[in-house]
Amino acid sequence: MAFPIGELSRQTDVKVPTIRYYEQIGLLPEAPRSEGNRRLYGQSEVERLRFIRHSRELGFEIEDIRELLAMAAQPQSSCHQVDSIARNHLKEIERRIASLGALKNELSRMIDECGHDRVCDCRIIEALADHSHCLAEH
Repeated sequence: MAFPIGELSRQTDVKVPTIRYYEQIGLLPEAPRSEGNRRLYGQSEVERLRFIRHSRELGFEIEDIRELLAMAAQPQSSCHQVDSIARNHLKEIERRIASLGALKNELSRMIDECGHDRVCDCRIIEALADHSHCLAEH
């Protein structure tokens, strides 16, 4: 059963402009058109778009999703590359978490050192104005 882009959007919770964008960049195959020139989709596009949406929600980059989709189309092949993509993504998440932790600690230190008196004596303003007062790399 074929349905229009609005129905695909409702079924997948992906906005119509995003669906068009995914078609434009080749993540979603260009849909066939009706006689009235409306895009028509089926269940395979629903499943593919849900895969894309979930992957994006987990923070995977477009190129990684492109590779994962290509590998998913070959179900009998080794999942070594899939595992590698997931592991690399996990490492990047861990790096970001560490960076955010350092930023949190730096902001906490700046707040703790602030005398909460006047702006002219504010350690937060001082640290923001001069990066050498920061202890964290960012």
